[in-house]
Order: sequence, then C-alpha cells, then structure tokens
Amino acid sequence: MSKRFNVWLLILVAVLVSRFIGMAFFPFADTTEPRYAEIARLMVDTGDWITPWFEPGVPFWGKPPLSFWAQAAAINVFGISEFSLRFPSWLATLGMVWLVWRLARQLWNVGVAQWSSLVFATMALTYISAGAVMTDAFLALGTTLTLVSFYLVMAGKGGLWRWSFFLGLVIGLLSKGPLALVLSGMPIVLWLLLSWQEAASNLRRLPWWRGSLMTAVLVCPWYILAELKTPGFLDYFIVGEHIRRFLDPGWTGDLYGSAHNQPKGMIWVFWLWASFPWGIVALVSLILAWFRGKRNGFVSRTISNPGVSFLVASALAPMLFFTLAGNTLWTYILPSLPFTALLIGRWVSECQSFWLARLRGGLVALVPALLTVFVGLAATGWQPVKTEKELVSYYQQISNAGDSPLIYLGDLPFSARFYSGGTALGVTGEGLSDLQTTNVFQRLYVAVPRTWSGEEVAGLASSARKIMENRRYQLLVIEGLSRDQQSVSGANGVRSNDI
Repeated sequence: MSKRFNVWLLILVAVLVSRFIGMAFFPFADTTEPRYAEIARLMVDTGDWITPWFEPGVPFWGKPPLSFWAQAAAINVFGISEFSLRFPSWLATLGMVWLVWRLARQLWNVGVAQWSSLVFATMALTYISAGAVMTDAFLALGTTLTLVSFYLVMAGKGGLWRWSFFLGLVIGLLSKGPLALVLSGMPIVLWLLLSWQEAASNLRRLPWWRGSLMTAVLVCPWYILAELKTPGFLDYFIVGEHIRRFLDPGWTGDLYGSAHNQPKGMIWVFWLWASFPWGIVALVSLILAWFRGKRNGFVSRTISNPGVSFLVASALAPMLFFTLAGNTLWTYILPSLPFTALLIGRWVSECQSFWLARLRGGLVALVPALLTVFVGLAATGWQPVKTEKELVSYYQQISNAGDSPLIYLGDLPFSARFYSGGTALGVTGEGLSDLQTTNVFQRLYVAVPRTWSGEEVAGLASSARKIMENRRYQLLVIEGLSRDQQSVSGANGVRSNDI
C-alpha cells in the first residue's frame, strides 16, 4: 500500500469520523430533524412498521418508510439518542462515497478516485446530510447506486452490478417514491440519446424483466398495505407530493408543514450552496478557461467521451427536473453531488494550476472545520439553536407527580414533542384557561414566547413566574390553581394551535 494512498485514506477517515462524532453532540433543531426523529420514535413506540405516524392518530403520508425503518432499527440497537437516529444517514453517505470512488476508478485511475471521494465527502450538503435525520441521503444512495451500476454494466461489468441497478431503484422508491425513477431515468435517457450506437447493444446485459419483477415484489406490497391501512395515502403522495407540489407554486396541500415557494430556477443557486466550496471554485475556473480561449472543442469532447457525458447528464438531471418547480429545497441537489464530485475530482487531480495545488488541501478541510466549530459552539451553549432540548430536560428534572405535562401555549415545536417522548402538549389560550379552572394539576408548567413582557405573564395568571428561558421561550410555573382563576383569554400574543 503506497504512502499516497495512506495519506488519502487518513484524510477521508478523518472527515467522516469528524461528522460521526459531531452527530452525538448537536441537538435536534426545529423543524426537519426532530419531526422525522419523532416519526421514527413513534414507529418504535407503536410497533407499527407499515404506517409512519406524524403524531398519534395522524398518519404521515409525506414519505415512504425506508428512512424511518432504518432510524427505528437504530433506536432498537443503540437506544434513543441523536446519534442513533443520525447513524443511518452516515452509513448511506459512506455507501455513496464508496460508489463515487468505484466509478472514478473505472473511468480513470486511483488518483482521480481518491480526489473524487474527498471532494464529494467535503461538499457542504454531503457533509451536513451525512449526520442529519432526513430522507434525502437514502434517495441519493438509491439513485447513485442505480446510475453507477448502469454505467458499470454498460462498460462490461457484470455480476452483482446487474442486480444492484434494480436494488437502487428499490431504495429510491421506498425512501422518496416515484421521484427516484425520474432522477435515475433522466440521465440514462439523455446519455442514450448521445451514445446510442455504443450503448444500444449493451442494454441487453441488464435483466430487465427479472429485475423489474424483483423491484415490484420488494416495493409494491408496502404501497398497497399503506393505502389499505390509511385510505387516501396514494392520492396525497402520488398526485399531491409528486405533481401538484412542483407544478403549483401556491400549493397549500402540505399536511405536515408549509410549501417552500421559490422563484423558478432557484435550484441552480441551491447547487452552488450544496456543492460549496468545490462548485464555486470549479465554476470560476471553467469561466476563466472559457474566456482565455480554451473553449474550442469543449462541447464536442464532452459528448464524444461516453464516461464524461454520462457524468454530466447525471449531475445536471436534478437541476433540469426542478428548474420549473415552484417548491424546492437545497437538499434536492444531493442526488447530483456524487457525479458533480466525479467531474470536479478529475479536474482537481489533474489540474496543473499552482494556486489550485496550494488551495485544494484547504478546500478539503473548509466545510468539516466550519461545521465542527459550529457544533462545538452549540454544544457549549455559545451558539444558540432552535431546540427545546434544554427546556424539556429542565422541566423533567423539576416536575413532580401531580404536575402538568409540559405545555406550549400556541404551536408545539417538533423538538419539544421528540425530547418529551410525545408528552408535551400544545394548547390554545382557551384550553389553558380550562386547565386552570378545572384544577386538575397542582402546578402548570407553561412555555410562552420569550418576547412576552412581565405584564403579559402576569395577565396569564397572578401566580405565574418565570423559571428559565431559551432562545424562543420562557418557561413559567403557575401554582396555587385553586386560588387563581384568572382567564387567559385576554393575554396578548397567544397563537391558536390546538394539538
């Protein structure tokens, strides 16, 4: 084993381990992570592995269950913690890093494979999603496995690659749905249009009939069972999430959050964020080379090289698909990044630029260093985050039998729901007034907005006093309920959101 390989491997391991360690110290911040974490927790709590539940009695139709299955399995193995729920995404990212390395080695050489895997692992979205409770890492793993397998089979490889093409589709369909077929099919179709003569005879190498049957057998039963158990799932998920969400900028059908209305074409800006810092550096270098007169034959060379044209098609497919979409997130870029990294990795490894040779080591460390510092600041309290972990923990330490559950006046944050084990409540002002007058609990613990003044707190109840606060809320305790019958209906700033 060469010294060069050892250095590369040590750097890659250091990058992946830094994210691995950070997963355990950063709390779930609202809204995405605790929302999905709570769904996985409920899966373990209820033992229901068919229907993911948004909350008891409310099915979650927004995503298929693969990521929740993986997170729930991790809870069963490691216990419930930030680390256990994030661990499956880290493993999915590890799988993509290996696929990037494998395809680069097939296309070029070990040196390019090393840089490609480093570039991919240190892109902003890759590094963040590797330690986050989201579904995107599983979708990207599925599409990457399908596309890498497809090219390797077209290049003459056989064996398990013929079947992993369909396994990737299974992973994508069970993690994000039909979108996986689109993001896998678009680059394949585009590439076949460019390389039909070379690829047409190789298409027979894939076991299309048996592979499609395997895919249907592994995927369809869950979709059928989900519809039978909670009718309406297929209409919401297939039509709403995959058609209306992207064609209607003002779509308001999201049952579990809010639509992310963005200007059309915003997905290309998201690509710059997601691929940071490598995408910006590569784009600037490409523009400079173009204006220096090095553009002659660039397009023809790209089209004539089957490997490069396949990477370009695979890298561009997500942006092309979402260009006209009205509702987009930057995480939609993740399926593009493995192939973007392969193109940039070749350029970085072979570029003769003196400045790039000096800068590339710093570029590798930039995102891991920035995020590690941020996690450290958050873990020590220097950098506040939107999480209710500390407030919930404080309530759990001081509350006694006979006290109320933790109550949020208005919206119930997802992180409060998760960290309380589903016991925290969100009530309206009227609901809190009812709790006071019925005198069910000895003490009420109520979280109200941090911006509330002393007069507003006093208007809630004469015995109300603040015992702690965080970035968004102040925790009040209301004692002596039998002597305190004040109405909260006149309290200012109350938001109605009966949970």
